[in-house]
Amino acid sequence: MTAPAKTGPLEDQLFVSLLKAADSLSQEAERLLKSAGLTGAQYNVLRILRGAEPDGILCRGIAERMISRDPDMTRLLDRMEKHGWITRHRQKDDRRVIKTRITAEGLKLLRKLDQPVHDLHQRQFRHLAAPRLKQLVELLDEVANRESP
Repeated sequence: MTAPAKTGPLEDQLFVSLLKAADSLSQEAERLLKSAGLTGAQYNVLRILRGAEPDGILCRGIAERMISRDPDMTRLLDRMEKHGWITRHRQKDDRRVIKTRITAEGLKLLRKLDQPVHDLHQRQFRHLAAPRLKQLVELLDEVANRESP
């Protein structure tokens, strides 16, 4: 059975292809993360916080670095704090400012997932040679970093 012929402008085809690829890849990652009791957004926050150590980061800094925007960052962080993966502390000099840090438990969870996530990504892209992977990364970075109208 052959794939149906693609029709329409190339940009439209590309957009649909990107969405399909992203959905397929993210579903696989979500299944892996779910087995560890995490959502994709929670995993993303933990990775951001690990990179922000030892100082921690403000809530808006987390939101700016997220891969997918979460409309209710406060609720997401509340749930993560209840699990013991993060801590939040008001700054003494400005009580409106809250810094978020990853806990030892959050770091332990990330370390447990580092290799399985890496293995998943290797499986997802093993059909592409390294030069093509590099080119794809560069092209997608160009798309992501374009100037918006």
